[in-house]
Amino acid sequence: MYQNFQAELDWARLHMPRTQKAVAELPELSHIKLACNMHLDLKMAPLVEGLLSRGCEVFLTTCNPTTVQDDVVDYLVKKGAVAHAWRDMDDAEWSASFDKALEWQPTHLCEMGADLTARFHEISSKGAAVPNVKASLEATGSGISRLNGMSPQYPIFNWDDLPVKEGLHNRHMVGLSAWQTFFQTTHLTLHEKVVVVVGYGLVGQGVAASAKAFGAQVQVAEIDKARALQAKYDGWPVVPLADAVKTADIIATATGASGVVHAGHLDAMKNNAFLLNVGHVAKEIDVAHLKANATHTEPMPYVNAYTGNGKTIFLLADGSMFNLTAGYGDSLNAFDVTLAVMAAGIGHIVGEGESHERGLYLLPESAWSSAL
Repeated sequence: MYQNFQAELDWARLHMPRTQKAVAELPELSHIKLACNMHLDLKMAPLVEGLLSRGCEVFLTTCNPTTVQDDVVDYLVKKGAVAHAWRDMDDAEWSASFDKALEWQPTHLCEMGADLTARFHEISSKGAAVPNVKASLEATGSGISRLNGMSPQYPIFNWDDLPVKEGLHNRHMVGLSAWQTFFQTTHLTLHEKVVVVVGYGLVGQGVAASAKAFGAQVQVAEIDKARALQAKYDGWPVVPLADAVKTADIIATATGASGVVHAGHLDAMKNNAFLLNVGHVAKEIDVAHLKANATHTEPMPYVNAYTGNGKTIFLLADGSMFNLTAGYGDSLNAFDVTLAVMAAGIGHIVGEGESHERGLYLLPESAWSSAL
């Protein structure tokens, strides 16, 4: 994906000074084995190479195979990381990567989606040996939802709900980067387009606001009554998804849940409508239904056309996280804040955080405020 990887990495470092500072403030980490399950794109490289420079051993897996950049993984392996991740790895290899990460005997975890923690507790429940994990970080709402259904065997620190992450990455950057990627991928704008945003959490709010700023006519589909009311107070028409799919030019899912757009919705969509997902979960859309009932072509990179029953639906990036699969995700300067907080969070879990009782906690302000 990167035409001149080293030059672009240098550019990323230049525009991520908070991350550089946060890494420099980490303690010596030669006693730490950190397993990271996260997106592996260019923006992650300054953090991981910084951890390696502090003596940390790092194992890399991915929270989403469609967002892996192989040149980033290759570079980090050459710098000393261990990895089991590559772009578009199949489900069996992806699942195996979680086992390999735990077999590596990590002392700490850094996650986006709680896959390693889920596998840890699955193995433990069967009486099998598990590594001595002392503490963990979790960065996503979908991961926190999974953890809320568990009884963690070690302290886990939630930094998805920090105001600096909610208010910056979730609320602004996902929506902005999603529509920038739409323009680059389709060569279209949002003018004269009816955009239906599915889900009105912070990500959905940003997707809706950015769509309007770029000229779209925006509607919101939200099943949560409180969020639907908030959308109305923000001035958006709130519509049932079953009705909205019939007239929408573009549907954007932003819920972090599975099966949001199901077969019935797909069958009711209008001809030549676009469908994209920016939620963490790659199964928000019933892609299997499209594949089973339509002919597939790819008229443009990452534009998957499914034709059947007299119409075509354009599914972007085949339902994976669109802004990071087909695009570059957050801007460097915005993600610099996010990554600096992550680095500070790692400093917390290898220090004071280890002493907490097992359970799920919000990452304390004292652990991350200096990263800003």
